[in-house]
Amino acid sequence: MLRAVCASANQHKVAEIFDLMGGVIDLQPRPADLADVLEDADTLVGNARLKAIAVCAATGLPALADDTGLEVDALSGAPGVRTARFAGEHATDADNRAKMLRALEGKVRTCRFRTVALLRFPDGREIIAEGVCEGSIAETEIGERGFGYDPLFIARDGDGRTFAQMSATEKHDLSHRGKAFRALSLAIVNSVNNP
Repeated sequence: MLRAVCASANQHKVAEIFDLMGGVIDLQPRPADLADVLEDADTLVGNARLKAIAVCAATGLPALADDTGLEVDALSGAPGVRTARFAGEHATDADNRAKMLRALEGKVRTCRFRTVALLRFPDGREIIAEGVCEGSIAETEIGERGFGYDPLFIARDGDGRTFAQMSATEKHDLSHRGKAFRALSLAIVNSVNNP
């Protein structure tokens, strides 16, 4: 089994990635003393790559990184690459959700979550996968689970509940992150079997 280091510093994401990649990668936690990486690329792939490069350099091991954007149709695809910083550089999840609800008052609420998952090797090789989950933004926050925009996001292929109302397994089955990491797992297995 391939040994790799998880590049994310977001503990909620890390828990989901560990759940999704079990059995495919022997995933090690990010070094506690590694400084946060400035995510200033203009694409999701670029931000995932920045994190992966930093972890590869620090550990000498392959690094597994991701980046996610929420693309809201009424906001011309925003916040996109700035999803985690929608309400400002030091915004909390609650700040971001509150701004989203204000921004969508009286507007169409269709959107999608897009995740890029990237495995980078120390020699520069990369395996990249993407997952997209179409949906809409709820009128109010609903649910206690998850993180980020989960209390607002209703998956189109779901049953009308927000991600924050679902169990981890239910969310993984539908979510952008689940789709991206399942696709990455398949690509990793294929690359190992067909070098």
